[in-house]
Amino acid sequence: GLVVTQLDIQPGECIKVKGKILSDAKGFAVNVGKDSSTLLLHFNPRFDCHGDVNTIVCNSKQDGMWGEEDRKADFPFQHGDKTEICISFNETEATVKLPDAEFQFPNRLGMEKIEYLAVEGDFKVKAIKFS
Repeated sequence: GLVVTQLDIQPGECIKVKGKILSDAKGFAVNVGKDSSTLLLHFNPRFDCHGDVNTIVCNSKQDGMWGEEDRKADFPFQHGDKTEICISFNETEATVKLPDAEFQFPNRLGMEKIEYLAVEGDFKVKAIKFS
């Protein structure tokens, strides 16, 4: 997967990840936070993995320990689709904007900046933009 460190994304700024979902994707994840063991947001669309089918699982991670999973019923992804995922945050929540859906997730750790981005799983990253 792709990992970007030493970022300085402030509240209100947006991380855009453009890419393509693999045609046989089981799932993928976009993680943002301080580092791999401290995540403001784990955004994990699952086509068919970990016992979930067409479910988006969001979570946070503190000191390497996962929080409580937050499952979203809406699943706007299709195999083979090109998509753009825009993640922004403020002191109370993170927002994930997709072309035809939007999700909120609480900023459980009270994070004030994002320094780390990782994209893993069945997703081919074409471009990343910070704005």
